[in-house]
Amino acid sequence: MAGQRLVWSFSRSPTVKVEQRPPSTISQYSTTGKGMSVRLRSVTRLAADCTQTPRKLPVLLFDIMDTIVRDPFYHDVPAFFGMSMKELLECKHPTAWVEFEKGLIDEMELARTFFKDGRPIDLEGLKCCMRRGYSYIEGVEELLFDLKRNGYEMHTATNYPVWFEIIEEKLKLSTYLSWTFCSCKMGKRKPDPDFYMDISKHSQVEPACCIFIDDRMRNVEAALEAGFIGIQFKNVNSLRKDLSHVGVVI
Repeated sequence: MAGQRLVWSFSRSPTVKVEQRPPSTISQYSTTGKGMSVRLRSVTRLAADCTQTPRKLPVLLFDIMDTIVRDPFYHDVPAFFGMSMKELLECKHPTAWVEFEKGLIDEMELARTFFKDGRPIDLEGLKCCMRRGYSYIEGVEELLFDLKRNGYEMHTATNYPVWFEIIEEKLKLSTYLSWTFCSCKMGKRKPDPDFYMDISKHSQVEPACCIFIDDRMRNVEAALEAGFIGIQFKNVNSLRKDLSHVGVVI
Protein backbone atom coordinates (compact mmCIF):
# COMPACT_ATOMS: atom_id res chain seq x y z
CA MET A 1 0.00 0.00 0.00
CA ALA A 2 2.97 2.35 0.46
CA GLY A 3 2.98 5.04 -2.21
CA GLN A 4 -0.43 4.00 -3.52
CA ARG A 5 -2.43 6.82 -5.07
CA LEU A 6 -5.86 7.20 -3.59
CA VAL A 7 -8.78 7.44 -5.99
CA TRP A 8 -11.98 8.41 -4.21
CA SER A 9 -15.22 6.81 -5.34
CA PHE A 10 -18.63 7.46 -3.89
CA SER A 11 -21.64 5.23 -4.51
CA ARG A 12 -24.89 7.14 -4.64
CA SER A 13 -28.14 5.87 -3.17
CA PRO A 14 -31.37 5.96 -5.18
CA THR A 15 -32.88 9.41 -5.37
CA VAL A 16 -35.32 9.74 -2.48
CA LYS A 17 -36.84 13.02 -1.35
CA VAL A 18 -36.08 13.69 2.31
CA GLU A 19 -39.09 14.19 4.54
CA GLN A 20 -39.35 17.83 5.65
CA ARG A 21 -39.21 18.03 9.44
CA PRO A 22 -39.97 20.96 11.69
CA PRO A 23 -36.85 22.56 13.20
CA SER A 24 -35.84 20.94 16.45
CA THR A 25 -32.71 20.72 18.51
CA ILE A 26 -31.41 17.62 20.22
CA SER A 27 -28.22 16.65 21.95
CA GLN A 28 -25.63 14.06 21.05
CA TYR A 29 -26.56 10.96 22.98
CA SER A 30 -24.71 8.06 24.50
CA THR A 31 -26.56 5.21 26.15
CA THR A 32 -25.60 4.54 29.74
CA GLY A 33 -27.49 2.07 31.87
CA LYS A 34 -31.22 2.12 31.20
CA GLY A 35 -31.56 5.65 29.87
CA MET A 36 -30.02 8.27 27.69
CA SER A 37 -27.45 10.67 29.02
CA VAL A 38 -26.78 13.91 27.22
CA ARG A 39 -23.17 14.10 26.05
CA LEU A 40 -21.07 16.81 24.46
CA ARG A 41 -22.96 19.60 22.72
CA SER A 42 -26.32 20.20 21.12
CA VAL A 43 -26.80 19.67 17.40
CA THR A 44 -29.63 20.42 15.00
CA ARG A 45 -31.65 17.37 14.02
CA LEU A 46 -30.94 18.03 10.35
CA ALA A 47 -29.43 21.21 9.02
CA ALA A 48 -31.70 23.17 6.70
CA ASP A 49 -29.41 22.43 3.75
CA CYS A 50 -30.01 18.71 4.28
CA THR A 51 -33.60 19.03 3.10
CA GLN A 52 -32.75 20.93 -0.09
CA THR A 53 -31.28 18.05 -2.07
CA PRO A 54 -32.74 14.96 -3.77
CA ARG A 55 -29.94 12.90 -2.24
CA LYS A 56 -31.08 10.67 0.64
CA LEU A 57 -29.80 12.28 3.83
CA PRO A 58 -28.34 12.01 6.36
CA VAL A 59 -25.34 10.06 5.13
CA LEU A 60 -24.21 7.47 7.70
CA LEU A 61 -20.50 7.01 8.44
CA PHE A 62 -19.58 3.86 10.35
CA ASP A 63 -16.47 2.91 12.23
CA ILE A 64 -15.87 -0.82 11.68
CA MET A 65 -13.97 -2.50 14.50
CA ASP A 66 -16.08 -3.07 17.62
CA THR A 67 -18.86 -1.04 15.99
CA ILE A 68 -19.85 -3.35 13.13
CA VAL A 69 -17.25 -6.13 13.39
CA ARG A 70 -15.77 -7.87 16.42
CA ASP A 71 -12.11 -6.86 16.78
CA PRO A 72 -9.91 -9.98 17.09
CA PHE A 73 -6.86 -7.92 18.06
CA TYR A 74 -8.24 -7.53 21.56
CA HIS A 75 -10.07 -10.85 21.80
CA ASP A 76 -7.83 -13.37 20.01
CA VAL A 77 -4.38 -12.02 19.14
CA PRO A 78 -2.90 -12.06 22.67
CA ALA A 79 -3.69 -15.78 22.94
CA PHE A 80 -2.22 -16.35 19.46
CA PHE A 81 1.10 -15.03 20.76
CA GLY A 82 0.71 -16.81 24.12
CA MET A 83 0.55 -13.51 26.00
CA SER A 84 -1.81 -11.42 28.02
CA MET A 85 -2.99 -8.17 26.47
CA LYS A 86 -0.79 -6.27 28.90
CA GLU A 87 2.26 -8.27 27.81
CA LEU A 88 1.43 -7.82 24.13
CA LEU A 89 1.09 -4.06 24.47
CA GLU A 90 4.42 -3.91 26.28
CA CYS A 91 6.23 -6.01 23.64
CA LYS A 92 4.80 -4.78 20.36
CA HIS A 93 6.45 -2.01 18.38
CA PRO A 94 4.92 1.34 19.37
CA THR A 95 4.23 2.58 15.83
CA ALA A 96 4.30 -0.40 13.43
CA TRP A 97 0.57 -1.15 13.54
CA VAL A 98 -0.34 2.54 13.20
CA GLU A 99 1.97 2.79 10.17
CA PHE A 100 0.30 -0.32 8.73
CA GLU A 101 -3.13 1.23 9.29
CA LYS A 102 -2.02 4.39 7.47
CA GLY A 103 -0.68 2.42 4.50
CA LEU A 104 2.88 3.54 5.16
CA ILE A 105 4.21 -0.03 5.41
CA ASP A 106 3.04 -3.32 3.92
CA GLU A 107 2.31 -6.54 5.78
CA MET A 108 5.82 -7.91 5.22
CA GLU A 109 7.31 -4.86 6.91
CA LEU A 110 4.73 -5.24 9.68
CA ALA A 111 5.92 -8.82 10.23
CA ARG A 112 9.52 -7.62 10.49
CA THR A 113 8.73 -4.84 12.96
CA PHE A 114 5.71 -6.14 14.90
CA PHE A 115 7.72 -6.69 18.10
CA LYS A 116 10.17 -4.17 19.50
CA ASP A 117 12.89 -6.81 19.83
CA GLY A 118 12.54 -7.87 16.18
CA ARG A 119 11.50 -11.46 16.91
CA PRO A 120 9.87 -13.16 13.89
CA ILE A 121 6.14 -13.72 13.73
CA ASP A 122 3.99 -16.19 11.81
CA LEU A 123 2.35 -13.68 9.48
CA GLU A 124 0.02 -16.15 7.77
CA GLY A 125 -0.94 -17.61 11.14
CA LEU A 126 -1.73 -14.13 12.44
CA LYS A 127 -3.88 -13.37 9.40
CA CYS A 128 -5.76 -16.66 9.87
CA CYS A 129 -6.31 -15.78 13.53
CA MET A 130 -7.72 -12.41 12.53
CA ARG A 131 -9.93 -13.92 9.85
CA ARG A 132 -11.40 -16.48 12.25
CA GLY A 133 -12.16 -13.71 14.72
CA TYR A 134 -14.00 -11.41 12.35
CA SER A 135 -17.76 -11.58 12.86
CA TYR A 136 -20.66 -9.19 12.91
CA ILE A 137 -21.46 -7.75 16.32
CA GLU A 138 -24.81 -9.16 17.41
CA GLY A 139 -27.74 -7.45 15.71
CA VAL A 140 -25.66 -5.06 13.60
CA GLU A 141 -26.11 -6.81 10.27
CA GLU A 142 -29.88 -6.65 10.74
CA LEU A 143 -29.61 -2.92 11.44
CA LEU A 144 -27.53 -2.38 8.30
CA PHE A 145 -30.12 -4.33 6.31
CA ASP A 146 -32.91 -2.10 7.63
CA LEU A 147 -30.98 1.08 6.88
CA LYS A 148 -30.14 -0.05 3.35
CA ARG A 149 -33.74 -1.08 2.74
CA ASN A 150 -34.80 2.45 3.68
CA GLY A 151 -32.38 3.93 1.16
CA TYR A 152 -29.69 5.38 3.41
CA GLU A 153 -26.24 5.97 1.98
CA MET A 154 -23.61 4.34 4.21
CA HIS A 155 -19.82 4.45 4.18
CA THR A 156 -16.97 3.22 6.32
CA ALA A 157 -14.93 5.71 8.33
CA THR A 158 -12.36 3.39 9.83
CA ASN A 159 -8.81 3.09 11.05
CA TYR A 160 -7.75 -0.19 9.47
CA PRO A 161 -5.00 -1.63 7.27
CA VAL A 162 -5.37 -3.38 3.94
CA TRP A 163 -6.64 -6.39 5.88
CA PHE A 164 -10.07 -4.81 5.57
CA GLU A 165 -10.13 -6.91 2.40
CA ILE A 166 -10.15 -10.04 4.58
CA ILE A 167 -13.16 -8.67 6.46
CA GLU A 168 -14.91 -7.96 3.17
CA GLU A 169 -14.12 -11.41 1.78
CA LYS A 170 -15.59 -13.08 4.87
CA LEU A 171 -18.50 -10.82 5.87
CA LYS A 172 -19.41 -9.03 2.61
CA LEU A 173 -19.92 -5.64 4.26
CA SER A 174 -20.17 -4.07 0.81
CA THR A 175 -23.65 -5.58 0.62
CA TYR A 176 -24.67 -2.70 2.89
CA LEU A 177 -22.03 0.04 2.73
CA SER A 178 -19.03 1.23 0.75
CA TRP A 179 -15.42 0.93 1.95
CA THR A 180 -14.95 4.61 1.18
CA PHE A 181 -12.98 6.14 4.04
CA CYS A 182 -10.24 3.80 5.27
CA SER A 183 -7.05 4.98 6.93
CA CYS A 184 -4.88 2.71 4.78
CA LYS A 185 -6.12 4.49 1.65
CA MET A 186 -6.31 7.99 3.10
CA GLY A 187 -2.96 8.02 4.90
CA LYS A 188 -4.72 9.53 7.92
CA ARG A 189 -6.30 8.14 11.08
CA LYS A 190 -9.03 9.22 13.46
CA PRO A 191 -9.06 11.42 15.48
CA ASP A 192 -6.78 13.49 13.21
CA PRO A 193 -8.89 16.50 12.09
CA ASP A 194 -7.64 15.97 8.53
CA PHE A 195 -9.41 12.60 8.46
CA TYR A 196 -12.76 14.35 8.94
CA MET A 197 -11.85 17.19 6.59
CA ASP A 198 -11.21 14.66 3.83
CA ILE A 199 -14.60 13.06 4.44
CA SER A 200 -16.29 16.45 4.22
CA LYS A 201 -14.36 17.37 1.07
CA HIS A 202 -14.92 14.17 -0.87
CA SER A 203 -18.46 13.28 0.24
CA GLN A 204 -19.89 16.45 -1.33
CA VAL A 205 -22.31 16.90 1.54
CA GLU A 206 -22.26 19.22 4.54
CA PRO A 207 -20.91 17.61 7.76
CA ALA A 208 -24.16 18.53 9.54
CA CYS A 209 -25.93 16.22 7.08
CA CYS A 210 -23.74 13.25 8.10
CA ILE A 211 -23.97 11.01 11.16
CA PHE A 212 -20.67 9.62 12.43
CA ILE A 213 -20.91 6.41 14.51
CA ASP A 214 -17.92 5.07 16.48
CA ASP A 215 -17.37 3.11 19.68
CA ARG A 216 -14.53 5.42 20.79
CA MET A 217 -15.67 8.70 22.29
CA ARG A 218 -12.51 10.56 21.29
CA ASN A 219 -13.33 9.83 17.64
CA VAL A 220 -16.92 10.98 18.14
CA GLU A 221 -15.72 14.16 19.84
CA ALA A 222 -13.43 14.89 16.89
CA ALA A 223 -16.35 14.36 14.50
CA LEU A 224 -18.47 16.80 16.49
CA GLU A 225 -15.68 19.36 16.39
CA ALA A 226 -15.64 18.97 12.60
CA GLY A 227 -19.39 19.67 12.43
CA PHE A 228 -20.75 16.13 12.07
CA ILE A 229 -23.55 14.64 14.13
CA GLY A 230 -21.89 12.07 16.39
CA ILE A 231 -23.13 8.93 18.11
CA GLN A 232 -21.03 6.72 20.36
CA PHE A 233 -21.77 3.06 19.73
CA LYS A 234 -22.56 0.98 22.82
CA ASN A 235 -24.73 -1.81 21.44
CA VAL A 236 -27.15 -2.26 18.59
CA ASN A 237 -30.29 -1.52 20.62
CA SER A 238 -28.95 1.79 21.89
CA LEU A 239 -27.75 2.66 18.38
CA ARG A 240 -31.23 2.12 16.97
CA LYS A 241 -32.61 4.49 19.61
CA ASP A 242 -29.87 7.05 19.04
CA LEU A 243 -30.39 7.02 15.28
CA SER A 244 -34.12 7.55 15.80
CA HIS A 245 -33.33 10.53 18.03
CA VAL A 246 -31.41 12.19 15.19
CA GLY A 247 -34.20 11.61 12.69
CA VAL A 248 -33.14 8.39 10.97
CA VAL A 249 -36.12 6.26 10.00
CA ILE A 250 -35.40 2.57 10.57
